[in-house]
Amino acid sequence: MRITHRAYLSAAVTHMKTIFSEKHKLRNSTTELYGGQLVEPFERPSRAEFIINRIRDQNLGPVLDPHDHGMDAIYRIHDKDYVSFMQTAWEMWQAENFAGEAIPTTWPARRMSQRIPDFIEGKLGYYAMAAETSISKGTWEAAYWSAQVALTGAAQCRAGDSGVFALCRPPGHHSAFDMYGGYCFLNNAAIAAQSFLDNGAERVAIVDVDFHHGNGTQDIFYKRNDVLFASLHGDPSDAFPHFLGYSEEQGEGDGAGFNVNYPMKPGTRFHEWRTALTDALGKVSDFVPDALVISLGVDTFENDPISFFKLQSDDFITYGKDIAQLQLPTLFVMEGGYDIDEIGINTVNVLQGFGGA
Repeated sequence: MRITHRAYLSAAVTHMKTIFSEKHKLRNSTTELYGGQLVEPFERPSRAEFIINRIRDQNLGPVLDPHDHGMDAIYRIHDKDYVSFMQTAWEMWQAENFAGEAIPTTWPARRMSQRIPDFIEGKLGYYAMAAETSISKGTWEAAYWSAQVALTGAAQCRAGDSGVFALCRPPGHHSAFDMYGGYCFLNNAAIAAQSFLDNGAERVAIVDVDFHHGNGTQDIFYKRNDVLFASLHGDPSDAFPHFLGYSEEQGEGDGAGFNVNYPMKPGTRFHEWRTALTDALGKVSDFVPDALVISLGVDTFENDPISFFKLQSDDFITYGKDIAQLQLPTLFVMEGGYDIDEIGINTVNVLQGFGGA
């Protein structure tokens, strides 16, 4: 049974619900490998606090706690052995009496065995896509509830809301079927998209506007034609995650033509970025999805410390309005954005633009 979105065609969003869990604070690691040093992580609890404070200051709408939708929706996207690893990694690390947080030091590189080791050091390397993201106490619990935030947001959309904001933390779009990294452990946007499909939708589109390529989301849906994935991001020749996100990656098998990448070079300004977004939204319109998921990263901002695009705060309002023109039930899922002073302003600007404020 298809979800109908006729009710969404006439009215702007005057108030948008935000789904948010204080359990995000359980993810509070102290170390990130950056520039050859262990530094305070860019992905830290204050990110979510700046956003939720801005939402409340601007009276965007009610802030709701997530419902617990359980593990089944997570298993629809992620490998069970990988999930089991995430649930136990910190305890396994502690059992070895290591002093710091869990960071991988070795990987199954080219021409090496893909067998999963028993020892935690090897398991970390097998399941990690990068070394910057440590696993710390509370990581699994925060990731689990971040996924529940996204699932609750999707349920609100199915119940009739034309736009909902899932303030997910930790983020998710770098997490693949059986990998973590890039601050991501469970792919919240993919889990939400699948939940739409499992509850009546025939097609779902995901547009990733984070500065970094949504490699995990691409990996999950690359061979499928029921999910259109479009990502606008820094050219992987110059930007993390480096090994996925090129324009020739267009899907495989049944998914051929349903994956679209827009890699852009350092210094990209809003006009060029918006041209790519317009093309992506046109493809979404042609796809005729029943719902739209936006992987909302605001690290495209000109002052973000780990990106190189040049969007300004007013630009986020503009592209929120652009997304609204599709008149689709839309779930915004929080991803990146690391300029702490502006992350709340830029995030809420997108949501207010979408709502017609």
